Order: sequence, then C-alpha cells, then structure tokens
Amino acid sequence: MAILVHGYSNVVCGCLQHAAKSGVRFKVIVTQGQPECDGFKTASTLQEAGIPVEMILDTAVGYVIQEVDMVLTGAAGVCESGGIINKIGTFQVAAIAKEAKKPFCVASESYKFCRLYPLSPTDLPDAEKEQPPRVEQGIKIRQPPSDFTP
Repeated sequence: MAILVHGYSNVVCGCLQHAAKSGVRFKVIVTQGQPECDGFKTASTLQEAGIPVEMILDTAVGYVIQEVDMVLTGAAGVCESGGIINKIGTFQVAAIAKEAKKPFCVASESYKFCRLYPLSPTDLPDAEKEQPPRVEQGIKIRQPPSDFTP
C-alpha cells in the first residue's frame, strides 16, 4: 500500500505512526511542500518511526498518482461547506486524486472545524490570505500560503 501525503500535519503523522505500530505495512510518498518545504519535516518524522518514505516535487503528483492507493492530508480549517483550508497545493492534489479515482482523506482535530462557507480562495480568513508579492529581478513572485479545497 502507498499513501500520498501533502504538507506537514501532526495528526496525519500520528495516524500513520499508529497504523505502522499496529502492523499495517505501507510506504508514504510525501510532496516537498513548497514554499516552506514542510514535506521534509513529514518525511523525517515518518522515517524516524520506521515508515518507508519517498519525497517528490509538488508538481510530480500527477506522475505518481497511479502508484498510490490513497491521499492523506491535514487541514488548517474544516469549513461548514465540507471544504478545507490547507497548505497551498492541496486543491491541485485533490483534483488529481479525483481524476485518478483515488480516495482523498483529511485528518484533522475537531477544534479546526470553522463556521465558514468560502466559495473560493479569495474568501479565506485574513490569516490565510496571500501577502503582497515580493520582487526579484523585476519579477513579482506570489506565494499564497493556503488554498481552499471544495
């Protein structure tokens, strides 16, 4: 069994560690998690627990999706609409999983349930909104921290 994980989540790592201790055999494919590269934290946490881990570029999800049995991610917020607010790229991972007919599962603490009904990323709370772009060599670089996955 192979599980694709996007970003870092204490709950996701805890679930996977519990499954491994219970004797479930699986490997985890972790996205890098740009721009913070928090996939490295996920990978090392799971590797320390003896779980086989591979890392891929965020943009390689479509390339490996046929190798995985399910996708597992955490959430910064679970909305009343059933959507989630999470690390940037989660919506793209979910769309690829849906197209490939792979289960997309979210593990989150109940205190992250929120009374929001966003319809798009522009409806996110201020803490999750994109900061002004930085400029390098005259080019504006946008780095939104979160997205909304319906």
